[in-house]
Amino acid sequence: MAETAAALRTVAHNVRAARIRAGLTLEELSRRAQVSKGALVGLEKAQGNPNLATLVRLADTLGISVSALMQGSPEGRVRVVSAEAVAPLWTGERGSEARLMLTTSGPAPVEVWRWRLEPGEEYPSHPHQGGVVETVSVTSGRMTLIVDGTEHIVEAGQTATFDGDTPHTYRGSGTEASHLIMTVHLPPGPAPAS
Repeated sequence: MAETAAALRTVAHNVRAARIRAGLTLEELSRRAQVSKGALVGLEKAQGNPNLATLVRLADTLGISVSALMQGSPEGRVRVVSAEAVAPLWTGERGSEARLMLTTSGPAPVEVWRWRLEPGEEYPSHPHQGGVVETVSVTSGRMTLIVDGTEHIVEAGQTATFDGDTPHTYRGSGTEASHLIMTVHLPPGPAPAS
């Protein structure tokens, strides 16, 4: 419980700081991210329980990564993260999960995710901001990647990439869980509003 409260305080601080850096009011961020102003006010006060879709919309609008909203100060030049140390940001009813492992620093950060998709379970994602590119590398099993309504089978040992500014869905295929590494390549952040 204390870890959850601390994580929420970190998200609250990071959302507010990024909003101010971008020169956005609560109303403007609410409108652009399609998140209610009440939810945004609560989040900045470290209240509530934002879901992955809300965090992605806020991060996209602010031009930063989801993990930039969730992480505290950097700990040094090299950071090693184990999957067990990172709580899933999404879990499916059949046991699927997505963990945001880390985000690289720099003007165009890259998020690194670990996914497990159980057969038949799927995660639909809304379109991201323009310039976002996703790459999916299947390490075991088989998944179906649906981009703008077209299905693509991606098997163990294969990698697919696509522009993330269109609707897309990840679905577990076959008879066993599929494991994949997903990277989300973010464009440089927006210039502050004048």
